[in-house]
Amino acid sequence: MKVNLKRKLVLILLSIIMVMGNIAFGQESTVVILGNNLNQQQRQEMLNVFGVKETEVTILYVTNEEERAYLKGIAPDKQIGTRSISSAYVKNLSPGEGISVETYNINWVTAEMYQNALVTAGVTDAKIIAAAPFSVSGTAALTGILKAFEELRGKEISEERKQIANIEMVRTGELGEQIGREKASQLIKEIKEEVVEKKVKNPAEIKKIIVDIAGRLDINLNPQQIEEITKLMEQISKLNLNTKEIRQQLKGISRQIGDLAKQNEEVKSFLDQIVGLFKKLIESIMGMLGK
Repeated sequence: MKVNLKRKLVLILLSIIMVMGNIAFGQESTVVILGNNLNQQQRQEMLNVFGVKETEVTILYVTNEEERAYLKGIAPDKQIGTRSISSAYVKNLSPGEGISVETYNINWVTAEMYQNALVTAGVTDAKIIAAAPFSVSGTAALTGILKAFEELRGKEISEERKQIANIEMVRTGELGEQIGREKASQLIKEIKEEVVEKKVKNPAEIKKIIVDIAGRLDINLNPQQIEEITKLMEQISKLNLNTKEIRQQLKGISRQIGDLAKQNEEVKSFLDQIVGLFKKLIESIMGMLGK
């Protein structure tokens, strides 16, 4: 009877080790999307930026055709390009942690723009890195991020949500060129929250919200800008978004990747802690077997 009990304890501890190993090394919790036109050296560079090894994560690829399916007619051809270069890292976070976005070599789309668009698409509780081996606009990266999120959660995002999320990202970027990217992101975020919260669908009412919030933020909009934001909000109002969820998901702090050495050191420290825990568990198992 004592032998059976020991066997059960050993099996339980081994199961714990396997589960923790999966968590520690990102298995079943992290997906990497690589641009299909990257060469081998560039692919490795992206994995280094993400701080992962090829054997540790699920790796998928995104093509220029996939990117164009959502960006054609929305973003200029020069921003879409003819090759798939942008890559992405998507990792599950615990419920309630929100969306965290970092960028590397992305020169047009900001982390906040990605966050806003991702909330519209229905992405929740994820750490995301959008990256490229050299400077790119970043408009195409959203396609890869959404593809990775679908793989991660095992659930498809509707084509409507993907389309509207891409439109929101591009329109915010265009507005940012005129009034400043930070102001544009804040403006779109606040307008979206109020439109969703009040369930406003009437264009005239949406325009009033736009003018009121722009005035509160001391932002001057011309008639064309107001019209474009109105059209975007009309589309967003058709989605089943929740204001509380939007605010919760956008609470994460976005930051630009600047010090990869620091990031790698944090990863190393975390893995050292896991290894130490494994040693203690193994010692416990050996101790029981010795008895």
